[in-house]
Amino acid sequence: MYWIHICLLLTCLCAAFAKEEDVVELVDSDFESRMSDYEVALVMFYAPWCGHCKRLKPEYAKAAEDLLRNDPPVMLVKVDCTEGGKESCTKYGVSGYPTLKVFKNGDVLQDYGGPRDAAGIVKYMKAQVGPSSKELETVADFDKFLTAEKDVSVVGFFEKETDLKIAFMKVADKLREKVRFAHTSFKNILEKQGTKNAIILFRPAYLANKFEDDSVTYSEKADADQIQQFIKENYHGLVGHRTYDNKDDFKNPLIVAYYNVDYNKNAKGTNYWRNRILKVAKNHKEYNFAISNKDQFQMELNEFGVEFTKGDKPLVFAKNDKDQKFVMSGDFSIESFEKFVKDLIAEKLEPYLKSEAIPESNDEPVKIAVAKNFDEVVTNNGKDTLIEFYAPWCGHCKKLTPIYDELAKTLQNEDVAIVKMDATVNDVPQPFDVKGFPTLYWAPKDNKNSPVRYEGGRELNDFIKYIAKHATSELKTYDRKGNEKKKTEL
Repeated sequence: MYWIHICLLLTCLCAAFAKEEDVVELVDSDFESRMSDYEVALVMFYAPWCGHCKRLKPEYAKAAEDLLRNDPPVMLVKVDCTEGGKESCTKYGVSGYPTLKVFKNGDVLQDYGGPRDAAGIVKYMKAQVGPSSKELETVADFDKFLTAEKDVSVVGFFEKETDLKIAFMKVADKLREKVRFAHTSFKNILEKQGTKNAIILFRPAYLANKFEDDSVTYSEKADADQIQQFIKENYHGLVGHRTYDNKDDFKNPLIVAYYNVDYNKNAKGTNYWRNRILKVAKNHKEYNFAISNKDQFQMELNEFGVEFTKGDKPLVFAKNDKDQKFVMSGDFSIESFEKFVKDLIAEKLEPYLKSEAIPESNDEPVKIAVAKNFDEVVTNNGKDTLIEFYAPWCGHCKKLTPIYDELAKTLQNEDVAIVKMDATVNDVPQPFDVKGFPTLYWAPKDNKNSPVRYEGGRELNDFIKYIAKHATSELKTYDRKGNEKKKTEL
């Protein structure tokens, strides 16, 4: 048994190393000469100690193995910026790790802006080689194209050169990195499909269901914008498979069912629940619908107050077009889901608000805002307001705390509120946009709907000068330049 375990371990290690070997490692001495041999290549400039690089490497290796089989092959390259590749990294302006760039015949074509999982890298890089739309000559070519990838296929059928074909090719050039395109003018394929001048979007077989057609046809005006809109509206179908890489495709108003979505290991179980979502979604096109893997989107579930999930049934959450959040309570069933959707559309549901408890006392110079008292402490306080959105673990926030406290004490008799809010445990309302910590905003008392991000210095005097200049009414103790006013003797 011991030796069986050792053999299995060695087999796994060999497989891992074989994939690593599919990535070409270059150094300064051979970078330019080797890169000129590759028609298209993706280069990862990395540092061995970089955590993001370590996470990317296995996905990069898996992608390399797949792309070597492409026709033509696409090479994946890595360069260590801390050792043999220092000069190359400097030459190509690498300032952070990992940096990925697409090269063509040895020259930089563009910065890589695609996904960072193996499947996403493969799809993105395949789009960089050959024409943006593949020409299909035989029925076998057509059938192979539709089944070669588990993805949407958009095919143009043109009996002759037409304005529709010209518009189609423009769209293919524009969307080649996201969508698979092919076209044909060959009679045998046109006859099989039964069309002579149309564009058809074919959905992947794994998403087939009885609630929507497997394909959608466009035969309208020869207009590139309209064709692009047609693809956008139909690409994900009634209930899209929402992943981390395509999540930005799904816009509000949106309803998402989170469960054990896994089309590789459990396609049947995944579609069991998706079909129940589809049954309701087909009657309510006012909202967009999607399914997502609950583990992959745990951070999103946290935003709806869910720290741990158990069981197989979907959890359903929604956002309306105002970005308000809604939670479906109770166990999932078609009936409960239908009721949730109807009540959501009819605006009968109370929005979910992630919030700390309202402080029992808020008498300190720095006022505490939470989601539940935000209107009172910020929006409707009748004062110009400086608000800091922070995270308890943030080092820069901790450094700012004594300065911020001193600022509040200095201005406590002015018509100005100094406020802070823990943005990790409270929903941040619109129009405040918080992506890092600390983020500070200045909200004038007469225009709270248009707050201005504070980008100034973070010393006490920096804050005072800014507030003195921008306050709605001149401060009592400082002039507009932030100079302290002289006290008038009685």
